[in-house]
Amino acid sequence: MIMRPTQIKSRHALLLASLSVLLLTASAVAGSTLTQGTAIGGDQRLASPGGVFQLGLFPVANNTRWFLGIWLTASPGAVVWVANRDRPLDASSSGAVTLSGRGDLVLLDAASGNDTIWSSSSSSAAVVARLRDDGNLVLADAAGVMVWQSFDHPTNTFLSGSRAGQDLRTGAVWSASSWRGADDPSAGDFRYVMDTRGSPELHVWKKGRKTFRTGPWNGVRFSGCPDMTTYADLVEYRFTHTADEVSFVYRDRVGSPVSRLVLNESGAMQRLVWDRATLAWRVFWSGPRDQCDVYGACGPFGVCNAVGAVMCGCIRGFVPSSPAEWRMRNASGGCARSTALQCGGGDGFYALRGVKLPETHGSSVDAGATLAECGRRCSSNCSCTAYAASDVRGGGTGCIQWFGELMDTRFIHDGQDLFVRLAMSDLHLLDATKTNKLVVVIAAVITSFALFLLSLGLLIWRKIRQHSKQVTKFDDIVIGECPSYLLETLREATDRFCPKNEIGRGGFGTVYKGQMADGQEVAVKKLSTGNRVQGLKEFKNEVDLIAKLQHRNLVRLLGCCIHYSERILVYEYMSNKSLDTFIFDPRRRATLSWKTRMDIIFDIARGLLYLHQDSRHTMIHRDLKAANVLLDREMVAKISDFGIAKLFSNISGHQVTERIVGTYGYMSPEYAMDGMVSFMQDVYSFGVLLLEIISGRRNQRSFNLIAHAWMLFEENKSLELLDPAMRDGCSPAELEQATTCIQVGLLCVQESPSQRPQMAAVIPMMSHQQALERPLRPVVCMPVSTLADLLNVQEDTSGNVELTITNLEGR
Repeated sequence: MIMRPTQIKSRHALLLASLSVLLLTASAVAGSTLTQGTAIGGDQRLASPGGVFQLGLFPVANNTRWFLGIWLTASPGAVVWVANRDRPLDASSSGAVTLSGRGDLVLLDAASGNDTIWSSSSSSAAVVARLRDDGNLVLADAAGVMVWQSFDHPTNTFLSGSRAGQDLRTGAVWSASSWRGADDPSAGDFRYVMDTRGSPELHVWKKGRKTFRTGPWNGVRFSGCPDMTTYADLVEYRFTHTADEVSFVYRDRVGSPVSRLVLNESGAMQRLVWDRATLAWRVFWSGPRDQCDVYGACGPFGVCNAVGAVMCGCIRGFVPSSPAEWRMRNASGGCARSTALQCGGGDGFYALRGVKLPETHGSSVDAGATLAECGRRCSSNCSCTAYAASDVRGGGTGCIQWFGELMDTRFIHDGQDLFVRLAMSDLHLLDATKTNKLVVVIAAVITSFALFLLSLGLLIWRKIRQHSKQVTKFDDIVIGECPSYLLETLREATDRFCPKNEIGRGGFGTVYKGQMADGQEVAVKKLSTGNRVQGLKEFKNEVDLIAKLQHRNLVRLLGCCIHYSERILVYEYMSNKSLDTFIFDPRRRATLSWKTRMDIIFDIARGLLYLHQDSRHTMIHRDLKAANVLLDREMVAKISDFGIAKLFSNISGHQVTERIVGTYGYMSPEYAMDGMVSFMQDVYSFGVLLLEIISGRRNQRSFNLIAHAWMLFEENKSLELLDPAMRDGCSPAELEQATTCIQVGLLCVQESPSQRPQMAAVIPMMSHQQALERPLRPVVCMPVSTLADLLNVQEDTSGNVELTITNLEGR
């Protein structure tokens, strides 16, 4: 075939264009640098010098969209930076990364004529791009001066050494924005940004509305993030506040694993640390942690208490703005002063202890002032509503003053002191209350001492009387159906109660491992004589109740011993100790597969069903928790510790008790607040325990597991609750079962007992044999002392409650 000159010329141009694209995509440079004239594309990668991070193209949505990003080599799914997050490529083969003639790093799309999809828009011409081992992509000019870095343009992740904050000279902002979805790195609805007005603090925003804030920096940590100090051995912090810059930077300590701070698509901030042993990311901190971390949950002058019977209360000297709304648990309207301020010497200050400081947006800060001087300034300014130290080190220095509403205050572990301006009449009322309490305390101490002397005399008399009679019974206890052991037999079995055989210690006794003469291993609980009244009640309860029960999922009481003042219980030995030693231990819980956890959950449910319905002596356990579930050699779960159990016959009714006993975090609202005892109390505890087994996390003051589970359920992300130690190993069927169990757990912790399922229905629900209702928002309830506490939560959050009586762990 003969070609015309014009055809030859056109063919040569097409060939040259094809060769240029081929060279552009094929001439990747090995190592960590990219220079002008070189490029990477397709499946080629730029690796940091130590191989810690990689830069390249990665796909989402079934390979239909491609993005340029940086990820951890050991965890390719952990993408820490995305260049073209709002303009994806259609295919990896069309994309190429190179340094342009202007000295910008660019992503080109060969399929559309080498259009620029993304550009670094460097301030000066760069001649080299280098990926460093800290995950920072740096562009440098011919003199080696950095002209651009990816750390200045974070997406949803902060790495060690990257900044959150603002350059006050240029106005540049270092903030993060969430991904739109787990498979969509485009900018989502949430932003994580430093508010530099007042005392700087970090906020999460959603479409112009605040959802969470960290509280101001207090010299050690952010005021609302006490967990920061718990992993200070892994990372160190630097907070900069100068005329040029306000920023927060963390750095992984030498030898520590890689960590990252991520704003996820649901608006939660999470600190994740790479676990080299399990090759998985571990969550070290997450915020918001509970409903009290939701911005403005209790309105102006309200204070939030995540472990209180009522979540929202008013600061002393304030009352609900709308009592009707508060009774309906809508506290967003906040609180108002009960007495107007007088100023001119007619006011004083009340110390609100242990709080996350209120929002500092309208505050003034003087880091050089003393706390005493801060108080004088606030007192002399009638507009000043509160003050606090800006730095907690050295007993508290610096000065923050608030001049309007106090918003988003909450009680928190290791919180700060906030001094709130009140009318003097309100302060005098407080002083009078404290004086009355002091009088009551002094009277109580004197009375108690007199009773102690009387009791001591009575005890000595009874001891002499007991020795003279040489009896083997104590306080009219009748052993009944419980077999009796000789004290000497149990001494020999435990090597005379040798400390090396100690396997558990509870509120009213110590548990020892023992071996009988026939080789049988037993757990021997020797009740202490320190609290004879409570210990005797527990002993009698165990003997009267558990000796009559026989079920595979209840720990078996083998016998007891009464010898003078000694009271001893003998149980079957459980070689795998208590459930809490597994699910709350980072290493041991990794050995619990979903099947094993599910078997344990069903074991506990069957044991409770037997107690509630199938035994001849139906009863309420009243202290179901992970420490009171023991595991035998085959990992069969058995409920233990019936020291505060209660016989109960009316499965649909309730009783009222004035004596509240149990464990924080597992008490149902109606029991904690009103002393109402019913089978639904155990159902509530089972729901909490179910969520703990699934998540591997403890429901406690510093982490509200119920609120966290509800938040994920509301956002259709329940599977994020699963323990990362076993989540990746679950099959689709197991993940579906886990979703069902989470919903069952939330049904069990409903506020109203009538909304909770009975244990007879729980097992069919978890087995997909019964339809599930949608749970309502649960509440987290803790006991309080008086009705006043329900409307006026104070800084003293310790409820007047008896804690767990016995903890038979480690048998």
